[in-house]
Amino acid sequence: MKLKIDLDEMEKEFFEDTLILGVVAPVDDYKICWQLNQLLSYDFRRNADLEVQLRRKQRDYYFSIFEYPMPNSSLVHYVYCNQNDGEYLLPEMKHLDFIWLMKGDVVSSDYLEDLTKTLRSIPAVQLVVEVSPVKIKSKSNLIF
Repeated sequence: MKLKIDLDEMEKEFFEDTLILGVVAPVDDYKICWQLNQLLSYDFRRNADLEVQLRRKQRDYYFSIFEYPMPNSSLVHYVYCNQNDGEYLLPEMKHLDFIWLMKGDVVSSDYLEDLTKTLRSIPAVQLVVEVSPVKIKSKSNLIF
């Protein structure tokens, strides 16, 4: 008997109650997270356990993930670096430098508006856009 992982079901569960923002900011991942920590009083930390490893062109590429669990809430923020040495975590979204995923709780429209406004106030940030999980072809690259 063979056991088969149902990827569609896994994706559906993972992306339930998530909100995704795409960010264009041509700066290093640690710099953008430092700025976010300063402006929002968050504490984004790089989580090496969640780092995504992809094998392409007979080489391994690593995509860092910064994590911030909101205190007194089940909402967790994840900032994925979308690029590493010319390869992309989400190849269909090459124009985005970072993927910001919010998961675990409902995000109010007021909170999202404030967050987006704050992100846009960072000089290095050129674009902030909400991304529907439906438009992401390589969703499985975001699942940890």
